[in-house]
Amino acid sequence: MRSSLPRGVLPVFVAALSCAHPPQPARVATFAAESSERHLRNLRRLTNGGENAEAYFSRDGRRLIFQSTRDGRACDQEYVMNVDGTGAHRVSTGTGKTTCGFFYADDRRILFGSSHAQQQACPPKPDPSKGYVWGLDPFDIYTAKPDGSDLRRVTSYGVYTAEAVVSPDGRRIVFTSLKDGDLDIYTMNVDGTDVRRLTTTPGYDGGPWWSPDGTQIVYRAWHPTDSALVTYRTLLAERLVRPNRMELWVMNADGSNQRQITHLGGANFGPSWTPDGTHLIFSSNYTQPRSGNFDLYLIALDGTGLEQITTHTAFDGFPMFSPDGRSLVWASNRHGAIPTETNLFIADWVP
Repeated sequence: MRSSLPRGVLPVFVAALSCAHPPQPARVATFAAESSERHLRNLRRLTNGGENAEAYFSRDGRRLIFQSTRDGRACDQEYVMNVDGTGAHRVSTGTGKTTCGFFYADDRRILFGSSHAQQQACPPKPDPSKGYVWGLDPFDIYTAKPDGSDLRRVTSYGVYTAEAVVSPDGRRIVFTSLKDGDLDIYTMNVDGTDVRRLTTTPGYDGGPWWSPDGTQIVYRAWHPTDSALVTYRTLLAERLVRPNRMELWVMNADGSNQRQITHLGGANFGPSWTPDGTHLIFSSNYTQPRSGNFDLYLIALDGTGLEQITTHTAFDGFPMFSPDGRSLVWASNRHGAIPTETNLFIADWVP
């Protein structure tokens, strides 16, 4: 789950599934970026209705893998489509719930998290009396061919295990799991062997993403103390987390040299890298921490040079640059038929 807000789960104030405008046939629409969005040009909407999120490029930059509630579904399934919005097809089983897709093996395979081994139906929604929380659904990581065939199970923990990204050399997977009782970051070989735990501080660590050279990993974290830690652990025992606070961190690929990059407040999530590896792009509501108005930002690895990229008064999140750095894809509530509709957008990147 790359949504106070992990990867993979949209905030309830952003996407109310039961009220969402149902997806319409693919129709790419072009919009003007906000006048203040100087890095974005030729803005195109790739989906048209419902909830669509976490679109990530294939290595060749020609396809996207994403999650969606289309086809009348009440929770996410995984899809692949061309970068122009055509050719969308489901690649997951159609049962349970999925999250966090990614291409690897020179685009010959994909992976994603799915709960279908534990539950055929959509998982129950969290008890609203708990306030704003999201459920830690029993995902495990699966791999398949890009058409959905040859499905193979990589992990078998039966608890939240998702947010998987493959290293640039194709050898290792970084992911988040509850398998040892806390939300921590791990790496493993692409076949599921040699699992190594990278984070151990009590609290939430997640949304990991390899740097382009594979030497570092960016992630989001919140490490509560005292009574806040007690509350966190109480919710965790119920397979819930309240993700309204988190900052960006970076560590070496072996887990060493963990250091905090942002000190903004609010929820900072969904980080990935610029293709040259010098900056991070992420989503944040730090200017209005209790709101759903998330925008995209760039920041240097030393925490300097924070720059706001989007300025629309709606949710913008889950950004990823194309491999050549010429395009940016992300999810947004802008230009929807109703305010809670979340669509995928792509734009030319203007340096």
